[in-house]
Amino acid sequence: METTSPEPPSESLTGENLDGPGVSENGNDPIAEHRRTSAEWLGLICLAGLVLLFGAFVYVFGPLLAISCTDCQDGVRGPLKFEGALLAVAFYAVPLATLGSLIALFTSRRGARAGAIGLGALLLLLLTEQLLGGITA
Repeated sequence: METTSPEPPSESLTGENLDGPGVSENGNDPIAEHRRTSAEWLGLICLAGLVLLFGAFVYVFGPLLAISCTDCQDGVRGPLKFEGALLAVAFYAVPLATLGSLIALFTSRRGARAGAIGLGALLLLLLTEQLLGGITA
């Protein structure tokens, strides 16, 4: 019994067929040619609104919630140890995270994933503000 291996295809190896099975005949990636439907655009717009609203909440109410105190006489927690860090997170990190999330949401192929990551980052920044506001001198 003689075993024979299948013969390779007889087509010539040119630049057109070296790209592999994932590339279409004209050399473009078929995934890159995917156009978003109107339902996908509507979903991205709703997610962008959610990112904007949550970013505004973290920007405005995050520091206020961080320094509020129900047991304190005037309702504000005593001298803060990390006041500068709290303000830096509130005034610089939160707007940059919100803007970066919005840009990634519309420019990325996986915009919903980028928006979800942005919402998670904003949640972490809110928790960071709460932690920094809870530490008093």
